[in-house]
Amino acid sequence: MSIKSAARAGNKPRLRRATTLAAPIRVDVRYGAPPERVFNAWLDRDVARQWLFATATQPLARIDIDARCGGSFRLVERGEFGDVEHHGEYVEIVAHRRLVFTLALADRLDALTRVSVDVETRGKDCALFLAHERVPFDMVYRTETRWIGMLYGLGVTLGALTREPVSARRSISPDIVLPRLLPARASARGRPQSSTYPRSH
Repeated sequence: MSIKSAARAGNKPRLRRATTLAAPIRVDVRYGAPPERVFNAWLDRDVARQWLFATATQPLARIDIDARCGGSFRLVERGEFGDVEHHGEYVEIVAHRRLVFTLALADRLDALTRVSVDVETRGKDCALFLAHERVPFDMVYRTETRWIGMLYGLGVTLGALTREPVSARRSISPDIVLPRLLPARASARGRPQSSTYPRSH
């Protein structure tokens, strides 16, 4: 029965439970550049336009950055079926070290996610650690793949890539538990037990 049919029949349509699950994404990469140069690439409009939600052949159509705590950003990429907008707000900015911002996913406006970027010195190079939290479970793979591509693009843009981005996620582990999503396992006595997803360690 479709949602419209269910509404006409007086029944409330069932929402997909998968959209209520959230999973963390972590991607690490090392760059042959000082921390300040890598960090500034997130907030400098001219540099960010070339890699942040952009591709080698398709830079951003529009970019607005108010680089301060409480400031907002708006990134518009030219998509195959029209413009796609990404926007959010800067929560924490520690120069050359840490950047935290909210991010509304373009095709899931009801999901407000959170991204943290930490940059650390590694000799003459630097390491970047990205964590993207509260990503809807059914969008984890696509979002993770996009970040890996963008961080690779950041290295190419700076001419400083020493190693391709590596995902630190070994398995998808939701932040919350919904026992009904997995079939119950029978106990030794034959009674069903609730199934849960393991949490991240």
